[in-house]
Amino acid sequence: MTWEIVVGLETHAQLATRSKMFSGAATAFGAPPNAQACAVDVALPGVLPVANRAAVEMAVKFGLAVGARIHRRSVFARKNYFYPDLPKGYQISQYELPIVQGGVLAIQAGDGEKTIRLTRAHLEEDAGKSLHEDFHGMTGIDLNRAGTPLLEIVSEPELRGAKDAVAYARALHALVRWIGICDGNMQEGSFRCDANVSVRRTGDTRLGTRCEIKNLNSFRFMEQAIEFEARRQIDLLEDGGAVVQQTRLFDPERGETRAMRTKEEAHDYRYFPDPDLLPLVVAEADVEGIRASLPELPEARRQRFAAMGLGAQDARALVGARELADYFEACVAAAGAGQAKLCANWIIGELAGALNRAGLDIARSPVPAPGLAALLARVSDGTLSGKMAKEVFDAMWAGEGAADEIIARRGLRQISDAGALEKIVDDVLAKNARQVEDYRAGKDKAFNSLVGQVMKATQGKANPAQVNEILKARLAR
Repeated sequence: MTWEIVVGLETHAQLATRSKMFSGAATAFGAPPNAQACAVDVALPGVLPVANRAAVEMAVKFGLAVGARIHRRSVFARKNYFYPDLPKGYQISQYELPIVQGGVLAIQAGDGEKTIRLTRAHLEEDAGKSLHEDFHGMTGIDLNRAGTPLLEIVSEPELRGAKDAVAYARALHALVRWIGICDGNMQEGSFRCDANVSVRRTGDTRLGTRCEIKNLNSFRFMEQAIEFEARRQIDLLEDGGAVVQQTRLFDPERGETRAMRTKEEAHDYRYFPDPDLLPLVVAEADVEGIRASLPELPEARRQRFAAMGLGAQDARALVGARELADYFEACVAAAGAGQAKLCANWIIGELAGALNRAGLDIARSPVPAPGLAALLARVSDGTLSGKMAKEVFDAMWAGEGAADEIIARRGLRQISDAGALEKIVDDVLAKNARQVEDYRAGKDKAFNSLVGQVMKATQGKANPAQVNEILKARLAR
């Protein structure tokens, strides 16, 4: 019998606020340990929390972006557990009444799209960090992260396997960056996921016993961890054993998950409303104001790009990040609407390849969108062949100037004069009688050889389309 893998993700997106969820301490990454922990964060007696308005607005913005219900009244609760980097002995979170309920997120699953329902998204504060490696025989505590605002986004268990989970995480990562509520920096812990993994026999509607893999901060590690954990559970069940509900960690060096602790249930945390915080009330006018501030969302933009004549795959690739979509729009604005397909091809192909090799994002591209549009204008008007255009692009990338300057300096102008090309083609045919005979005898490879001879004679400057046309006409005689 075959098995089905069931995954639900709990994602912690650090909200892009300047101060913490319930205090005025800074949230900037990289400060010396405990330099950004105020009296509220370290839980000194008598201090009182105050909710961060900007964090609340960002939570509402996310809820609107996924079509969720925004609760006009929500409640902060105390989630009680003891851990050294949690000074209060409880975390302020939301439980029974979260600010965001429901919503959906579309993902690319295989060759088609799939819609994943969201359970909820709620506001909470982060804990501090335990530093086990830095002190021999001891553990250090850094409370800089304590109180950092998080939006915990919980999916329904509708993801079927590691690839679905990664597709969902990537789509969510792109969305929170797109609407500007999270920088998405996984290396700094701004976006991390917990994966709840279970398995069941194909056709069974009951959920299996789940194990939670904590703090996955890499899409690659997420895929490896889920695949390992699912295989571990299947092997256990096929050997007659039982899966124990527990929290596990992923060891990327060994490619395996390891037990961390027995998995708690909600009642173990003894949730109750925080007596120091009033219920959170969001006015209708505030919600509508936030709705009006939302940018055009990825799906709407993808449909608009498709209407420009782009294929579904290209349109989807260009909305993978808001900065990339903006670059494409700027390129098309400079090049003209009729050049949308050419702009997309170069951005997804040549430009993306150069950015990947250099380890840069689109915002730091040495070739700005108007500069790329100027280069593509010379491709469109026949000044440059594709090969020449790539040479000019490389020179632009290296900082050698604008496209027209490089073309003039290097003499990179395509020969498109029909009379000149006909003369060169006639000369090549006269010198390569054997290949002409081969072509006329049905050997198609001989044609490519003749094209190569013409390009060589023109130092690669001949217009390839014209060369093909003239050659075919001459050879047909």
